[in-house]
Amino acid sequence: MYLLLIIFFLSFLNSCGTISKLTSGISSQFSETFSKKKEEEPLLEELLKKAEKNFIKGNYDLAYEYYKEIRDKYPGTPQAIFAELRMADSKFWNEEYLEAIALYEEFEKFYPNNEAIPYVIYQIGTCYYKMRKSYDKDQTYAEKAISAYKRLIQNFPNSPYNLEAEKRINELRELLAQHELYIAKFYYKIKYYRGAYQRLLYILNTYPETYTAKEAQKLVLTYYQKALLETQKILEGEKKDFWGEKVP
Repeated sequence: MYLLLIIFFLSFLNSCGTISKLTSGISSQFSETFSKKKEEEPLLEELLKKAEKNFIKGNYDLAYEYYKEIRDKYPGTPQAIFAELRMADSKFWNEEYLEAIALYEEFEKFYPNNEAIPYVIYQIGTCYYKMRKSYDKDQTYAEKAISAYKRLIQNFPNSPYNLEAEKRINELRELLAQHELYIAKFYYKIKYYRGAYQRLLYILNTYPETYTAKEAQKLVLTYYQKALLETQKILEGEKKDFWGEKVP
Protein backbone atom coordinates (compact mmCIF):
# COMPACT_ATOMS: atom_id res chain seq x y z
CA MET A 1 0.00 0.00 0.00
CA TYR A 2 2.82 2.43 1.04
CA LEU A 3 4.84 1.53 -2.04
CA LEU A 4 1.92 2.43 -4.31
CA LEU A 5 1.48 5.76 -2.54
CA ILE A 6 5.20 6.59 -2.92
CA ILE A 7 5.13 5.70 -6.62
CA PHE A 8 2.03 7.83 -7.10
CA PHE A 9 3.57 10.76 -5.22
CA LEU A 10 6.77 10.64 -7.24
CA SER A 11 4.81 10.39 -10.46
CA PHE A 12 2.79 13.41 -9.44
CA LEU A 13 5.91 15.43 -8.61
CA ASN A 14 7.52 14.46 -11.87
CA SER A 15 4.46 15.43 -13.86
CA CYS A 16 4.57 18.85 -12.24
CA GLY A 17 8.28 19.21 -12.90
CA THR A 18 8.94 19.46 -9.15
CA ILE A 19 11.66 16.78 -9.05
CA SER A 20 13.58 18.39 -11.86
CA LYS A 21 13.31 21.73 -10.08
CA LEU A 22 14.57 20.27 -6.79
CA THR A 23 17.42 18.48 -8.52
CA SER A 24 18.28 21.60 -10.43
CA GLY A 25 18.25 23.67 -7.21
CA ILE A 26 20.48 21.25 -5.30
CA SER A 27 22.88 20.99 -8.21
CA SER A 28 23.00 24.76 -8.53
CA GLN A 29 23.63 25.18 -4.79
CA PHE A 30 26.42 22.59 -4.81
CA SER A 31 28.06 24.21 -7.83
CA GLU A 32 27.88 27.61 -6.17
CA THR A 33 29.48 26.29 -2.94
CA PHE A 34 32.14 24.38 -4.86
CA SER A 35 32.94 27.43 -6.98
CA LYS A 36 33.15 29.60 -3.90
CA LYS A 37 35.63 27.18 -2.35
CA LYS A 38 37.63 27.16 -5.55
CA GLU A 39 37.74 30.96 -5.49
CA GLU A 40 38.76 31.03 -1.81
CA GLU A 41 41.62 28.54 -2.15
CA PRO A 42 44.00 30.87 -4.01
CA LEU A 43 43.24 33.68 -1.53
CA LEU A 44 43.89 31.36 1.42
CA GLU A 45 47.12 30.07 -0.05
CA GLU A 46 48.27 33.60 -0.84
CA LEU A 47 47.64 34.68 2.76
CA LEU A 48 49.52 31.67 4.04
CA LYS A 49 52.49 32.41 1.79
CA LYS A 50 52.61 36.01 3.00
CA ALA A 51 52.36 34.91 6.62
CA GLU A 52 55.14 32.35 6.29
CA LYS A 53 57.36 34.71 4.34
CA ASN A 54 57.15 37.36 7.05
CA PHE A 55 57.56 34.78 9.81
CA ILE A 56 60.76 33.42 8.26
CA LYS A 57 62.10 36.96 7.82
CA GLY A 58 61.44 37.73 11.47
CA ASN A 59 58.58 40.15 10.82
CA TYR A 60 56.58 38.53 13.58
CA ASP A 61 54.02 41.29 14.12
CA LEU A 62 53.01 41.30 10.45
CA ALA A 63 53.11 37.51 10.28
CA TYR A 64 50.81 37.37 13.31
CA GLU A 65 48.25 39.59 11.57
CA TYR A 66 48.24 37.37 8.46
CA TYR A 67 47.83 34.22 10.56
CA LYS A 68 45.03 35.89 12.50
CA GLU A 69 43.26 36.75 9.24
CA ILE A 70 43.51 33.14 8.12
CA ARG A 71 42.12 31.93 11.44
CA ASP A 72 39.20 34.36 11.32
CA LYS A 73 38.28 34.00 7.65
CA TYR A 74 38.75 30.26 7.21
CA PRO A 75 37.78 28.62 10.53
CA GLY A 76 37.94 24.86 10.69
CA THR A 77 40.39 24.47 7.81
CA PRO A 78 43.79 22.81 8.32
CA GLN A 79 45.36 26.14 7.38
CA ALA A 80 43.41 27.92 10.12
CA ILE A 81 44.53 25.39 12.74
CA PHE A 82 48.12 25.76 11.58
CA ALA A 83 47.70 29.56 11.70
CA GLU A 84 46.56 29.40 15.33
CA LEU A 85 49.74 27.58 16.25
CA ARG A 86 51.83 30.04 14.26
CA MET A 87 50.17 32.95 16.04
CA ALA A 88 51.56 31.58 19.29
CA ASP A 89 54.96 31.03 17.66
CA SER A 90 54.97 34.61 16.40
CA LYS A 91 54.46 35.90 19.93
CA PHE A 92 57.12 33.54 21.24
CA TRP A 93 59.80 34.63 18.79
CA ASN A 94 58.84 38.24 19.40
CA GLU A 95 59.64 37.56 23.07
CA GLU A 96 56.07 38.28 24.14
CA TYR A 97 56.06 35.19 26.31
CA LEU A 98 52.91 35.72 28.37
CA GLU A 99 50.86 36.30 25.20
CA ALA A 100 52.47 33.23 23.65
CA ILE A 101 51.58 31.10 26.67
CA ALA A 102 47.92 32.15 26.44
CA LEU A 103 47.80 31.20 22.75
CA TYR A 104 49.59 27.87 23.26
CA GLU A 105 47.23 26.99 26.11
CA GLU A 106 44.25 27.92 23.96
CA PHE A 107 45.52 25.68 21.16
CA GLU A 108 45.97 22.78 23.57
CA LYS A 109 42.47 23.32 24.95
CA PHE A 110 40.74 23.25 21.55
CA TYR A 111 42.95 20.66 19.83
CA PRO A 112 44.00 18.26 22.62
CA ASN A 113 44.62 15.40 20.18
CA ASN A 114 46.60 17.38 17.64
CA GLU A 115 50.00 15.92 16.80
CA ALA A 116 51.62 19.25 17.69
CA ILE A 117 50.60 19.05 21.38
CA PRO A 118 54.02 17.80 22.62
CA TYR A 119 55.60 20.80 20.91
CA VAL A 120 52.95 23.11 22.40
CA ILE A 121 53.60 21.89 25.95
CA TYR A 122 57.34 22.18 25.40
CA GLN A 123 56.87 25.76 24.19
CA ILE A 124 54.77 26.64 27.24
CA GLY A 125 57.61 25.40 29.42
CA THR A 126 60.14 27.28 27.31
CA CYS A 127 58.23 30.54 27.65
CA TYR A 128 58.45 30.23 31.43
CA TYR A 129 62.08 29.15 31.12
CA LYS A 130 62.87 32.28 29.13
CA MET A 131 61.25 34.43 31.82
CA ARG A 132 63.12 32.83 34.73
CA LYS A 133 64.79 35.24 37.13
CA SER A 134 68.08 35.24 38.99
CA TYR A 135 68.40 33.20 42.21
CA ASP A 136 67.87 36.24 44.44
CA LYS A 137 64.39 36.93 43.03
CA ASP A 138 60.99 35.25 42.87
CA GLN A 139 61.14 31.80 41.25
CA THR A 140 57.53 31.35 40.15
CA TYR A 141 58.43 31.16 36.44
CA ALA A 142 61.13 28.57 37.11
CA GLU A 143 58.65 26.42 39.00
CA LYS A 144 56.06 26.70 36.22
CA ALA A 145 58.66 25.80 33.61
CA ILE A 146 59.54 22.65 35.54
CA SER A 147 55.86 21.77 35.84
CA ALA A 148 55.31 22.10 32.07
CA TYR A 149 58.42 20.11 31.18
CA LYS A 150 57.47 17.34 33.62
CA ARG A 151 53.98 17.18 32.11
CA LEU A 152 55.52 16.81 28.67
CA ILE A 153 57.80 13.97 29.77
CA GLN A 154 55.03 12.18 31.65
CA ASN A 155 52.38 12.44 28.92
CA PHE A 156 54.67 12.01 25.91
CA PRO A 157 57.62 9.82 26.97
CA ASN A 158 58.80 9.42 23.37
CA SER A 159 58.76 13.10 22.49
CA PRO A 160 61.90 14.41 20.76
CA TYR A 161 61.72 17.44 23.06
CA ASN A 162 62.21 15.43 26.25
CA LEU A 163 66.00 15.41 26.26
CA GLU A 164 66.19 19.19 26.28
CA ALA A 165 63.30 19.36 28.76
CA GLU A 166 65.16 17.10 31.21
CA LYS A 167 68.32 19.18 30.83
CA ARG A 168 66.41 22.35 31.62
CA ILE A 169 64.64 20.76 34.60
CA ASN A 170 68.04 20.01 36.13
CA GLU A 171 69.20 23.55 35.43
CA LEU A 172 66.07 25.02 37.00
CA ARG A 173 66.28 22.78 40.08
CA GLU A 174 69.80 24.11 40.62
CA LEU A 175 68.40 27.63 40.36
CA LEU A 176 65.68 26.87 42.93
CA ALA A 177 68.26 25.39 45.28
CA GLN A 178 70.41 28.52 44.90
CA HIS A 179 67.37 30.60 45.77
CA GLU A 180 66.84 28.63 48.98
CA LEU A 181 70.50 28.96 49.93
CA TYR A 182 70.34 32.69 49.31
CA ILE A 183 67.42 32.93 51.75
CA ALA A 184 69.21 30.70 54.28
CA LYS A 185 72.26 32.95 54.22
CA PHE A 186 70.07 36.03 54.55
CA TYR A 187 68.36 34.58 57.64
CA TYR A 188 71.75 33.70 59.08
CA LYS A 189 72.97 37.24 58.48
CA ILE A 190 70.02 38.76 60.36
CA LYS A 191 70.53 36.17 63.15
CA TYR A 192 67.41 34.09 62.65
CA TYR A 193 69.46 30.94 62.83
CA ARG A 194 66.67 28.40 63.14
CA GLY A 195 65.04 29.67 59.98
CA ALA A 196 68.41 29.52 58.22
CA TYR A 197 68.98 25.95 59.40
CA GLN A 198 65.53 24.87 58.24
CA ARG A 199 66.24 26.25 54.79
CA LEU A 200 69.42 24.20 54.60
CA LEU A 201 67.49 21.07 55.51
CA TYR A 202 64.94 21.87 52.83
CA ILE A 203 67.71 22.11 50.21
CA LEU A 204 69.21 18.77 51.27
CA ASN A 205 65.84 17.03 51.22
CA THR A 206 64.41 18.59 48.08
CA TYR A 207 67.43 19.15 45.83
CA PRO A 208 69.95 16.54 47.01
CA GLU A 209 71.49 16.06 43.55
CA THR A 210 72.45 19.72 43.08
CA TYR A 211 75.82 21.38 43.52
CA THR A 212 74.10 23.82 45.85
CA ALA A 213 73.19 20.94 48.16
CA LYS A 214 76.90 20.15 48.54
CA GLU A 215 77.53 23.73 49.55
CA ALA A 216 74.60 23.61 51.97
CA GLN A 217 75.97 20.42 53.52
CA LYS A 218 79.17 22.27 54.47
CA LEU A 219 77.11 24.83 56.41
CA VAL A 220 74.78 22.46 58.23
CA LEU A 221 76.86 21.93 61.37
CA THR A 222 77.55 25.65 61.88
CA TYR A 223 73.91 26.58 61.27
CA TYR A 224 72.71 23.78 63.55
CA GLN A 225 74.88 24.92 66.44
CA LYS A 226 73.66 28.48 66.04
CA ALA A 227 70.07 27.23 65.89
CA LEU A 228 70.52 25.34 69.15
CA LEU A 229 71.85 28.46 70.86
CA GLU A 230 68.93 30.46 69.53
CA THR A 231 66.51 27.83 70.82
CA GLN A 232 68.10 28.02 74.26
CA LYS A 233 67.71 31.80 74.31
CA ILE A 234 64.05 31.47 73.34
CA LEU A 235 63.44 28.93 76.12
CA GLU A 236 65.13 31.25 78.59
CA GLY A 237 63.02 34.17 77.37
CA GLU A 238 65.97 36.12 76.04
CA LYS A 239 64.70 36.09 72.45
CA LYS A 240 61.30 36.18 70.80
CA ASP A 241 60.34 33.05 68.89
CA PHE A 242 59.87 34.58 65.45
CA TRP A 243 59.36 31.19 63.74
CA GLY A 244 56.91 29.77 66.23
CA GLU A 245 58.74 26.49 66.95
CA LYS A 246 60.53 25.20 70.07
CA VAL A 247 63.36 23.25 68.43
CA PRO A 248 65.47 23.77 65.30
